[in-house]
Amino acid sequence: MYDVVVIGSGPAGYVAAIRASQLGLKTACVEDYVDESGSMTLGGTCLNVGCIPSKALLDSSHRYHDALNHLDGHGIGIEKVKLDIPVMMKRKDDIVKKLTGGISGLFAANKVTSIHGRGKLIANSTVEITKSDGTVDLLESKNIIIATGSSPIEIPSAIFDSKNIVDSTGALEFSKVPKTLGVIGAGVIGLELGSVWARLGSNVTVIEAMDDFLPMADGEIAKESLKDFKKQGLDIKLGSKLISSNNLKNSVKISYENSDGIQEMEFDKLIVAVGRRPNVKDVFSEDSGVSLDDRGFISVNDHCQTSNDNVWAIGDVVRGPMLAHKGSEEGIMVAERIAGKFAEMNYDLVPSVIYTHPEIAWVGKNEAELKELGIEYKVGKFPFAASGRALAVDQSTGFVKLISDARTDTILGAHVFGPSAAEIVQQALISMEFGASSEDLGLTIFSHPTVSEALHEAALAVNNQAIHIGNKRK
Repeated sequence: MYDVVVIGSGPAGYVAAIRASQLGLKTACVEDYVDESGSMTLGGTCLNVGCIPSKALLDSSHRYHDALNHLDGHGIGIEKVKLDIPVMMKRKDDIVKKLTGGISGLFAANKVTSIHGRGKLIANSTVEITKSDGTVDLLESKNIIIATGSSPIEIPSAIFDSKNIVDSTGALEFSKVPKTLGVIGAGVIGLELGSVWARLGSNVTVIEAMDDFLPMADGEIAKESLKDFKKQGLDIKLGSKLISSNNLKNSVKISYENSDGIQEMEFDKLIVAVGRRPNVKDVFSEDSGVSLDDRGFISVNDHCQTSNDNVWAIGDVVRGPMLAHKGSEEGIMVAERIAGKFAEMNYDLVPSVIYTHPEIAWVGKNEAELKELGIEYKVGKFPFAASGRALAVDQSTGFVKLISDARTDTILGAHVFGPSAAEIVQQALISMEFGASSEDLGLTIFSHPTVSEALHEAALAVNNQAIHIGNKRK
């Protein structure tokens, strides 16, 4: 009998398992993911085919693009820049192996039992484990945490074939740079993967059904980033709905519809990145006491507890943004609540990041959301073009935008497009977590020269006190 059994070892599951064991609970984690050799691999989508490998390729592609296009201005001349995709892919794979192996070490250090097989919750708080050889074991547990993650959405007009029409996983495994690349979906995944292959030399076209670019981001940030991505060579077609795809021998021919009617294009490869759906199929039985909401996610309360008091669900299988860090924090909260602690999670301050170059990141409310809520606010902005450090490292695109309550000056939102956007937003988030005002942030000493100074200046600009740009006229 276990105190806790976690189904799934992604960022939500493995963190929950480790924290539960740290709290003195006898814990097991069930995982059915296998690598190319057929061995169990921990870490889920994020570590194996998502967050980590994509960031490895993003970094490699950026270095290649810089060497090819931007080093002359630094006085560095390179006669011939060579691109070796197999070496690049090996670096990515080595990073993944190191991190997934690290989780195994963490499980051992924290006395978490790792079990290979497909876990399914059945009645009486029991987990049914189907092993690769077809045999079935049963595990009894006082508490069960479902953390089975999500999978790419496949659309009828573009069925995956793992060769020419691929999902995000397939887009990380190209053996050579496609001359032409189509991307369906201008969301986080589509932009990140499109950016990788564009920097490596692919002619990239992004097809997006929505009329607005990045509607979840601040409007000014979205507008500025769209302009810059087009400068980088990404052909982003908004208001364009995919109708069909014809998978030819060595290419894919698509048709899409926009305001000009039916259009056709042909690509060497097609990436479909239209979102992800929760992995809930065959995860629990009908008599388990667990149910789904109207969007197909597992129904939970504010503390990720299902309608079965002994069963919890975290990460991509429950409401909220499908983000690794959100799932990890839910895992910690649930483990602590199982252990009798009164843990809470602040869903209002979950940061979002798009790891393009430059990065896009935000936390809290944007202007459109505040207007809808009827909250009066004030804004401070600072461009990286006025940042000494940003200019010195040749990354002066974009700006920092800080939004505060018009009456109390409390920071309500932080939005960044530019260098180290993810890190800058994190600084703002920490301030917001402690209820800081723009004045508080403006009174904080920032190291010079750093790109973080842009956040400091934006905070000063909220109250018309910026030093290194002109302030708004009163």
